[in-house]
Amino acid sequence: MAQVPRLSRPFFESLQSKPERAVLLTGPRGVGKTTFLLQRAARGKLLYFSVDNPLLVSLSLFELGEAAFMAGYEGILVDEVHYARDWSQHLKALYDSFPRHSIWASDSSAIVLRKKMGDLSRRFVSARLPLLSLREFAILAGADPTLPTLDPLNLDHTKVNQLLSTLPIMKLNREWLAHGFRPIFLEGVNSYNEKILATIEKSIALDIPFLVPQLTENHLRLMSAVIGYLAKSSIPTLAVNSLCNEWGIGKEKLYSLLNAMEEAQLIRVVRKKKDHKLHSIGAKIFLQDPSVYGALQGDLGSVREALTVACFQEAKRTILAADDETICDFTVDNKVRIEIGGPSKKLKKADWVIRDNLDVASGKTIPLWTLGFMY
Repeated sequence: MAQVPRLSRPFFESLQSKPERAVLLTGPRGVGKTTFLLQRAARGKLLYFSVDNPLLVSLSLFELGEAAFMAGYEGILVDEVHYARDWSQHLKALYDSFPRHSIWASDSSAIVLRKKMGDLSRRFVSARLPLLSLREFAILAGADPTLPTLDPLNLDHTKVNQLLSTLPIMKLNREWLAHGFRPIFLEGVNSYNEKILATIEKSIALDIPFLVPQLTENHLRLMSAVIGYLAKSSIPTLAVNSLCNEWGIGKEKLYSLLNAMEEAQLIRVVRKKKDHKLHSIGAKIFLQDPSVYGALQGDLGSVREALTVACFQEAKRTILAADDETICDFTVDNKVRIEIGGPSKKLKKADWVIRDNLDVASGKTIPLWTLGFMY
């Protein structure tokens, strides 16, 4: 077997040590799910295979697992599981038929897994591999793996001073925003933009068709155009009527495409607290991965807000668009009001103002980089 790349992500280390025999691993394309499975395979008598391999697509997942177990493997690690026909029923059957064997599966299409979890929720543990935090990026770049985490809304200034004294934080923060949200930067930063844009196109071409029936080439081009528009626009939203007219599609189809893009982890739709409408584009829409803005030479103001939303969501904290933007930009954990901007951004009526290009916190001001140390 070829040497497996080593990723020292804290997430990897914590999940590798878990005793669960059945796990469904999700996350955006390119965050390291395949590498994680390969690393796990190297730790025991486990068989890794990806069912998007043309040689395996037509084969029964149950029969593949059964053959592996009969050959003496203690477990299987199934990558891109949604390519297997009736995959949820087959995983369930393998789990029930081979109680002494482990079964781990991964996929990028969260909505596919969610739809099928009804059969598997009592058997399989679900885990999501997030985009790299600034803390994880620094660790992968060679920093001490015991770097502390921070709560930016309740900063431990001793930890902040420790980080500032031991790391070139502002330099790392710029590099992270430019090319650090997925570990593909380890393959070379000069090719990062090309690879990240190829990842987006692959997700549109290969993941979205599993989520939306009757897709046409026009729909695929529209979704690529939405990515480009959101990157360039200083106003992070979409004009539904204009898009429908320009691309010749109905509103219901457009909403289904945007929902699929959200579920495929291409965009983040930020809603207001009381927005529970079935068809909604929310209050603001951002690209899922903040580094894509740089790859497309996007709007700086949108980058800051996209980064803020990404950090809180990836840290599993609730962030909502403010009901009144004269007060603040967002609310966090349903109570804390935050405003986002550059080094001269005003507080307005928010509880905190989060400022870019700032290293040390003071008063009601929080440096933007601290959001990258939440996990």
